[in-house]
Amino acid sequence: MTPIIVPTYAAILVLIFVFLSVRVIQMRGSAKIGMGHGGNPVMERLIRVHGNFAEYVPLALLLLAFMEMQRHSIYIIHVLCIVLILARIIHAVGVTPVNENFPMRVLGVLGTFAVLVVSAIVLLVNGLRAIG
Repeated sequence: MTPIIVPTYAAILVLIFVFLSVRVIQMRGSAKIGMGHGGNPVMERLIRVHGNFAEYVPLALLLLAFMEMQRHSIYIIHVLCIVLILARIIHAVGVTPVNENFPMRVLGVLGTFAVLVVSAIVLLVNGLRAIG
């Protein structure tokens, strides 16, 4: 089965990733920082928000695509994809300011981890059923 649902959400997440990338690029230009964060705390935050997104989202999308390929409930897949999008936006909004919004950061992390853990458990249970 060719996934249809997850690629649609992946496209939305790519647009968010590009937005986060553009923020870093614009800050580099305005602050004249070619590499690293140059000791600029705002730049450091923008880099980490972008990097954190790049670290977690691809793995989550891979797990979600596997769920779709195994024909798990489209409702669960939609919910998990929506949670992932909201979690990544909440995380970015919470972490970006130097005086970060810690509850938003935590909510973003918990939402992202929930998607990873739920999808991993669903896939693991399905795999174990296939074996035994």
